[in-house]
Amino acid sequence: MTRKSRRLILIAACGAVLALALGLILSAMSGSIVFFRSPAEVAAQGVAPGTRFRLGGLVTEGSVKRGPDQNVEFSVTDTNATVPVQYRGLLPDLFREGQGIVAEGKLDADGVFRADTVLAKHDENYMPREVADALKAQGRWQEGGGKESPKDAAKPASADAALGQRSER
Repeated sequence: MTRKSRRLILIAACGAVLALALGLILSAMSGSIVFFRSPAEVAAQGVAPGTRFRLGGLVTEGSVKRGPDQNVEFSVTDTNATVPVQYRGLLPDLFREGQGIVAEGKLDADGVFRADTVLAKHDENYMPREVADALKAQGRWQEGGGKESPKDAAKPASADAALGQRSER
Protein backbone atom coordinates (compact mmCIF):
# COMPACT_ATOMS: atom_id res chain seq x y z
CA MET A 1 0.00 0.00 0.00
CA THR A 2 1.39 3.36 -0.97
CA ARG A 3 1.56 6.37 1.25
CA LYS A 4 -1.12 8.18 -0.78
CA SER A 5 -3.64 5.33 -0.51
CA ARG A 6 -3.09 5.04 3.28
CA ARG A 7 -3.73 8.77 3.62
CA LEU A 8 -6.96 8.51 1.60
CA ILE A 9 -8.15 5.56 3.71
CA LEU A 10 -7.41 7.53 6.90
CA ILE A 11 -9.31 10.58 5.61
CA ALA A 12 -12.28 8.40 4.57
CA ALA A 13 -12.33 6.67 7.98
CA CYS A 14 -12.24 10.03 9.80
CA GLY A 15 -15.07 11.30 7.59
CA ALA A 16 -17.16 8.20 8.34
CA VAL A 17 -16.59 8.57 12.11
CA LEU A 18 -17.51 12.27 11.90
CA ALA A 19 -20.70 11.48 9.94
CA LEU A 20 -21.65 8.79 12.46
CA ALA A 21 -21.08 11.17 15.40
CA LEU A 22 -23.13 13.89 13.71
CA GLY A 23 -25.95 11.41 13.03
CA LEU A 24 -25.99 10.30 16.67
CA ILE A 25 -26.07 13.90 17.92
CA LEU A 26 -28.94 14.84 15.61
CA SER A 27 -30.97 11.77 16.52
CA ALA A 28 -30.48 12.47 20.23
CA MET A 29 -31.58 16.08 19.80
CA SER A 30 -34.66 15.32 17.69
CA GLY A 31 -36.69 14.37 20.77
CA SER A 32 -35.87 17.59 22.61
CA ILE A 33 -36.46 20.10 19.80
CA VAL A 34 -39.68 22.04 20.41
CA PHE A 35 -40.94 24.56 17.88
CA PHE A 36 -42.61 27.88 18.73
CA ARG A 37 -45.98 28.81 17.27
CA SER A 38 -48.27 31.79 17.71
CA PRO A 39 -52.06 31.32 18.05
CA ALA A 40 -52.53 32.58 14.47
CA GLU A 41 -50.14 29.91 13.18
CA VAL A 42 -51.95 27.22 15.16
CA ALA A 43 -55.28 28.31 13.66
CA ALA A 44 -53.96 28.73 10.11
CA GLN A 45 -51.76 25.64 9.86
CA GLY A 46 -53.97 23.22 11.77
CA VAL A 47 -51.35 21.65 14.02
CA ALA A 48 -51.83 17.89 14.35
CA PRO A 49 -53.12 16.73 17.75
CA GLY A 50 -50.37 15.37 19.97
CA THR A 51 -47.67 17.55 18.40
CA ARG A 52 -45.44 19.10 21.06
CA PHE A 53 -44.70 22.81 20.63
CA ARG A 54 -44.46 26.13 22.44
CA LEU A 55 -47.38 28.50 22.28
CA GLY A 56 -46.67 32.18 22.87
CA GLY A 57 -48.81 35.25 23.15
CA LEU A 58 -50.80 37.37 25.57
CA VAL A 59 -53.18 35.98 28.20
CA THR A 60 -56.65 37.10 27.08
CA GLU A 61 -58.37 39.55 29.45
CA GLY A 62 -61.10 37.84 31.50
CA SER A 63 -60.16 34.32 30.41
CA VAL A 64 -58.42 33.00 33.55
CA LYS A 65 -60.52 30.42 35.40
CA ARG A 66 -59.03 28.64 38.39
CA GLY A 67 -60.37 25.24 39.38
CA PRO A 68 -59.67 22.70 42.11
CA ASP A 69 -56.27 20.99 42.47
CA GLN A 70 -54.32 23.83 40.81
CA ASN A 71 -56.19 23.45 37.50
CA VAL A 72 -56.19 26.66 35.48
CA GLU A 73 -57.88 27.45 32.18
CA PHE A 74 -57.08 30.55 30.15
CA SER A 75 -56.75 31.71 26.56
CA VAL A 76 -53.67 32.91 24.71
CA THR A 77 -53.98 35.42 21.88
CA ASP A 78 -51.79 37.29 19.43
CA THR A 79 -54.75 39.56 18.52
CA ASN A 80 -55.36 37.55 15.32
CA ALA A 81 -56.40 34.23 16.88
CA THR A 82 -57.02 32.76 20.32
CA VAL A 83 -56.16 29.30 21.64
CA PRO A 84 -57.67 27.88 24.86
CA VAL A 85 -55.09 26.51 27.31
CA GLN A 86 -55.43 24.10 30.23
CA TYR A 87 -52.66 23.83 32.80
CA ARG A 88 -52.28 22.02 36.09
CA GLY A 89 -49.69 23.32 38.50
CA LEU A 90 -48.38 26.48 40.06
CA LEU A 91 -48.32 29.48 37.77
CA PRO A 92 -45.39 31.90 37.78
CA ASP A 93 -45.72 34.99 39.99
CA LEU A 94 -45.74 37.26 36.92
CA PHE A 95 -48.67 35.42 35.29
CA ARG A 96 -51.71 37.68 34.84
CA GLU A 97 -54.21 38.75 32.21
CA GLY A 98 -52.74 40.84 29.41
CA GLN A 99 -49.25 39.51 30.18
CA GLY A 100 -47.04 37.76 27.64
CA ILE A 101 -46.48 34.06 28.26
CA VAL A 102 -44.95 31.02 26.60
CA ALA A 103 -46.60 27.66 27.33
CA GLU A 104 -45.11 24.33 26.34
CA GLY A 105 -47.28 21.27 25.75
CA LYS A 106 -49.51 19.50 23.23
CA LEU A 107 -52.67 20.31 21.34
CA ASP A 108 -55.49 17.81 21.86
CA ALA A 109 -58.15 16.75 19.34
CA ASP A 110 -60.63 19.36 20.70
CA GLY A 111 -58.22 22.22 19.88
CA VAL A 112 -57.33 22.82 23.54
CA PHE A 113 -53.65 23.28 24.30
CA ARG A 114 -52.65 21.10 27.29
CA ALA A 115 -49.66 22.87 28.80
CA ASP A 116 -47.17 21.21 31.10
CA THR A 117 -44.97 24.31 31.48
CA VAL A 118 -45.95 27.98 31.62
CA LEU A 119 -43.37 30.77 31.54
CA ALA A 120 -44.42 34.38 32.20
CA LYS A 121 -42.67 37.28 30.55
CA HIS A 122 -41.92 40.40 32.54
CA ASP A 123 -41.98 42.70 29.52
CA GLU A 124 -42.16 42.74 25.73
CA ASN A 125 -38.37 42.68 25.34
CA TYR A 126 -38.45 38.91 25.81
CA MET A 127 -41.50 38.28 23.62
CA PRO A 128 -40.90 35.83 20.76
CA ARG A 129 -40.32 37.69 17.50
CA GLU A 130 -43.41 36.27 15.77
CA VAL A 131 -45.74 37.44 18.55
CA ALA A 132 -44.05 40.85 18.73
CA ASP A 133 -44.47 41.25 14.95
CA ALA A 134 -48.17 40.34 15.20
CA LEU A 135 -48.67 42.86 18.02
CA LYS A 136 -46.84 45.56 16.03
CA ALA A 137 -49.08 44.86 13.03
CA GLN A 138 -52.17 45.27 15.26
CA GLY A 139 -50.84 48.51 16.78
CA ARG A 140 -50.72 47.06 20.32
CA TRP A 141 -46.91 47.10 20.63
CA GLN A 142 -45.35 49.94 22.60
CA GLU A 143 -41.60 50.39 22.28
CA GLY A 144 -40.45 51.12 25.81
CA GLY A 145 -43.88 52.44 26.74
CA GLY A 146 -43.01 55.91 25.39
CA LYS A 147 -42.49 57.22 28.90
CA GLU A 148 -39.22 57.92 30.59
CA SER A 149 -38.95 56.37 34.01
CA PRO A 150 -37.91 58.59 36.94
CA LYS A 151 -34.68 56.61 37.24
CA ASP A 152 -33.77 57.35 33.61
CA ALA A 153 -34.71 61.02 33.92
CA ALA A 154 -32.34 61.46 36.88
CA LYS A 155 -29.36 59.98 35.01
CA PRO A 156 -27.17 62.44 33.14
CA ALA A 157 -26.58 61.77 29.44
CA SER A 158 -22.86 61.25 30.03
CA ALA A 159 -23.63 58.33 32.36
CA ASP A 160 -25.69 56.67 29.63
CA ALA A 161 -22.84 57.14 27.16
CA ALA A 162 -20.30 55.70 29.59
CA LEU A 163 -22.52 52.68 30.24
CA GLY A 164 -22.96 52.12 26.52
CA GLN A 165 -19.20 52.25 25.96
CA ARG A 166 -18.55 49.72 28.73
CA SER A 167 -21.11 47.26 27.39
CA GLU A 168 -19.57 47.34 23.90
CA ARG A 169 -16.21 46.07 25.15
